[in-house]
Amino acid sequence: MAKVDALIRWLMPKEERFHELFDRDTENLLRSARLFSEFVRADLPTRRLRMSELRELEHDGDTITRHIFDALNSSFITPFDREDIRSLATDLDDVLDYIEGVAQQLINFELAESPQELREFAEILVEMAAEIERITEHVWNMARQREIQQAVVRISDLENRADVLYNKVIADLFRPNGRDPLQIMKWKEIYEGLENACDQCRDYTHIVGNIVVKNA
Repeated sequence: MAKVDALIRWLMPKEERFHELFDRDTENLLRSARLFSEFVRADLPTRRLRMSELRELEHDGDTITRHIFDALNSSFITPFDREDIRSLATDLDDVLDYIEGVAQQLINFELAESPQELREFAEILVEMAAEIERITEHVWNMARQREIQQAVVRISDLENRADVLYNKVIADLFRPNGRDPLQIMKWKEIYEGLENACDQCRDYTHIVGNIVVKNA
């Protein structure tokens, strides 16, 4: 009987395990977004020095993602649908990959400038990451549906701001002004990466919304 009880306990949902892992993952994302915001305001030599910090955070994110997937593979019962948990982890990993990738491109392209639009995108990502951390904390308690919905709306508003900013900066880049075509293409790639990061944040909230609907 004792063995049966132990087996039942082992098969019970490991909600605390997933909760802890996603807490670590979202905290890591927010730290990365804040570091990126500092990064884009720095000169090129400082960016080169601080790139290792972003790489380390990105590596930490990869490690946490692997732990989440390991937890999925070793848990008979999960707090939410497996595919939803997998999608949440993948989206967080993708956002961090975009942030780290844009930072690396700024160095590779030797872009020393810090345009206002670049700083605005960085601040939007910080706000999005803070909302993602908040919404992920609430998703483990379905009594917090109102707070979850409010966070979803805030992230949607931030993503709309990012869309407007992206459209403006791309229009400005291709406006006839004698700018070097190579520089135009470099900055276009930078802003596309930032737009993709913001889109991935929005997609994350869609998964959270699906979880709320399924578990209401």
